[in-house]
Amino acid sequence: MFAKPGLCALCLALLTFPCALHITSAQEQDQDKDKQVKPVEKPAEATPAPKEESSVTDHTIKIAGQTIAYKATIGSILLKNEKDAPTALIYYTAYTRSDVKDPGQRPLSFLYNGGPGSSSLWLHMGSFGPKRVLTANAGITPPAPYTIEDNPNCLLDKSDLVFIDPVGTGFSRAVSKSQDKDFWGVDPDVNSLAQFVQSYVSRNGRWNSPKFLIGESYGTFRNAALANHLQTQNGIYLNGIVMVSSVWDLSTISFYPGQDLAYILYLPSYAATAWYHKVLKDRPDNFESFIDEARAFAKGEYANALLKGETLSDADKAAVAKKLSYFTGLSEDYLIKSNLRVRLERFMQELQLNRGLTTGRLDARFSGPTYDLIDSAATYDPQEAAITGAFVAAFNMYMREDLKFNQDRPYHVFADFKNDHWDWKHEGSGYGYFPGAPSVVLDLANAIITNPKLQVQMQDGYYDLATPFFESEYAVDHLGLPENLQKNIQHRFYEAGHMMYLRAEDLTKLKSNVAAFIDSASKPT
Repeated sequence: MFAKPGLCALCLALLTFPCALHITSAQEQDQDKDKQVKPVEKPAEATPAPKEESSVTDHTIKIAGQTIAYKATIGSILLKNEKDAPTALIYYTAYTRSDVKDPGQRPLSFLYNGGPGSSSLWLHMGSFGPKRVLTANAGITPPAPYTIEDNPNCLLDKSDLVFIDPVGTGFSRAVSKSQDKDFWGVDPDVNSLAQFVQSYVSRNGRWNSPKFLIGESYGTFRNAALANHLQTQNGIYLNGIVMVSSVWDLSTISFYPGQDLAYILYLPSYAATAWYHKVLKDRPDNFESFIDEARAFAKGEYANALLKGETLSDADKAAVAKKLSYFTGLSEDYLIKSNLRVRLERFMQELQLNRGLTTGRLDARFSGPTYDLIDSAATYDPQEAAITGAFVAAFNMYMREDLKFNQDRPYHVFADFKNDHWDWKHEGSGYGYFPGAPSVVLDLANAIITNPKLQVQMQDGYYDLATPFFESEYAVDHLGLPENLQKNIQHRFYEAGHMMYLRAEDLTKLKSNVAAFIDSASKPT
């Protein structure tokens, strides 16, 4: 039985005060909510717009007895999408001659390395920039202190230079709602660099300048796609393209199961490497004649043998293995066990195994100690290990001290992909329903057909095991150009590797070849 409301009920309520504050009806709770004053929401603060930045310094350099005054600019250009929203800041280092009357007609070159995912510091500090870091020739460069010197082979006497770091490398980065990975792919990379080139040309009044692309390694793959894009989409026609250690069809350097082309195209480079390290039993005196012989064997008897696959007889296999041993220095037994097919990392491990050495990939003239002598494949590249410290330290010192770009944030030599991968899909890269290996062969062919005056100069090292010189020759021979346009492509060879400019004599030769190329391609015809 419940007591009627009254004094006793009031006393009971007071005795139980702490709990009574929380015992209210649902109706009372709703009324209380209605009475509460809701806080006024503040408008979201707008994210500060990413800002471009730059540092400009004045310098001089002596090239071929001529003193040249120039401006060095480290800066960035803000990219935007079709909605005019910012997407990325691309950083660059430009060297522009400051003692010319009309820079608007002076040649302009855009330079980058490859990877994909590499900054431009290798070409910058090794080949055509005004400063160069000294490294040991075909050997290990000791740790700091390093030596940086004026580069007498700088291209500034022939062209203004713009070294570009793609998004994710150097200081370049995605901004606002974009992410670095949005730019990591064949087409996104080309689109971003095309926008950069057009912006740079417009801002600096360079539409009437003869224009060149200079790329190394994957930078040559980028060259082909970017050249086609610039000409067909942006109306920016090029005078020339310099291909430093090129590859346009990645199937030609990929050792796919059941596919033999890479083995054929690598053979002359294996032969050059074996000749250099003096591991051949009957080493010929004349290097070039030996390489011509290797070319002929590769595309003749060796190619025919591989084409037969498992139908090749044991006797024929033994005969081919003997000749293959003559060219590569590898034992006949090893070659037969390898089924006449030696993948690159195994060649690097096996060639100098009895000396306890691993052979370099980017430059086979380099060697380094082998950790595991019973491993079947090389685990590192001695060339890369030998020079990386010097290049990274030298560029950071030069950029921050000489060029006065004292940023606290790190300069990313390589993009940090983490779990992301490069997107190899490319519009218009092949035929048929099934996607093939990444290729820009059609891009380069179309660029030359669209612009029949476009000139291409190929630079290849005999000791390059990353993009073999015979692969480069094969690519040119299979470009499918009309006969009258085939002359647009010229070849130059060097007694070094992927980065032929590491060898002083070849750096001088490279500068001479590219300088003459720029002069020729810049002349009105």
